[in-house]
This record gives sequence, C-alpha cells and structure tokens, in this order.
Amino acid sequence: MKKYIFVTGGVCSSLGKGIAASSLGSVLESRNLSVRMIKVDPYINVDAGTMSPYQHGEVYVTDDGAETDLDLGNYARFTSTPLSKDHSITTGQIYEAVIKKEREGRYLGKCVQVVPHITDEIKRRIRSIGNRPDVDVTIIEIGGTVGDIESIPYLEAVRQMIHEFGHSNALSVHLTLVPTVSGG
Repeated sequence: MKKYIFVTGGVCSSLGKGIAASSLGSVLESRNLSVRMIKVDPYINVDAGTMSPYQHGEVYVTDDGAETDLDLGNYARFTSTPLSKDHSITTGQIYEAVIKKEREGRYLGKCVQVVPHITDEIKRRIRSIGNRPDVDVTIIEIGGTVGDIESIPYLEAVRQMIHEFGHSNALSVHLTLVPTVSGG
C-alpha cells in the first residue's frame, strides 16, 4: 500500500511547513524510498502566476511551465521529486474542474456540493500522483493554517483519506509555533 503524509500548520502562516515537508522528503529518499511532493494552496487563484511576489513570495516555474508556489522550489532543491503542474493544487483549479464536470452533465443533475464533489476532486488529484507505480510515499503540504476558512474542504479531504487508507498508510504532521520567553 502507498503511504501518504499530510503536513499542516496552525496559528500562523510562514511557519516553515515547506522546509519541514522538504526535509522529511529528503530523509525518506535517503532510506531509498521514492517520494513525491504536492503543494496545496487554498487560495482561489488558479495559479500563483498573477499574484504579487510581495504578498505571496516568488513564483516557481515547473519544467512544464506551470507557475506555482515557491515551496515547489524547495521541494526541487531538497528532493529528486520530478515536479509538474500536477504537483500544485489550488482551490481555483479544483472549482474550475468541478464546474466543468457539472457543465458537462457528469453529476447527473445532482446539486453540486463541497462534500462530496469538491472533496472528491481534491482526493482524485492527490491520488493521481500517489498511485503512480514508481511512488512509495506522497507528502502533501496544505498551505495556510488550519484556522483558515479556505482550508476546510482540504482538511475534510485529508480526514477522509486517512480514514480510507488507514492509520498505517497515512498520517498527519502538524506544525505549530512554540513561543519562547527569554529573560532580560
């Protein structure tokens, strides 16, 4: 069975989830495991290409020309993971795909909802990387914080996937800020 690791963060953004996920990927590769990295960005933009680098950081361009979050650049430096547009998931992409399916009549006239339609599309995108025959472990970094309202569909998809795969095949790594008090 394939293994999945979901990396989330709480309290504050820019905590270092990308570096932690990249480091974890590097350690797993040193144990001769084939690792794939996925970055999930809960923003509604389709990609990072038109976002201000002052607000969101620099854009990383994949080999197939996708303009993605800078964390993919960390993944490339820390691991030997091949990166393409498929390794970057945004809410804009998810909704675009679901609305396209609805317009094509693929939901058979049902009311399209966050659960199950949006969460199913999130899970489908993650599985499309993780189920490849050359992949042992897929590390999925969920951008932002667990308190962001935009993250709710992703956290629900993570909950469902951990339940479906079982605790021996999927786990969650949660990073949080630990404040320290220094005397002075």
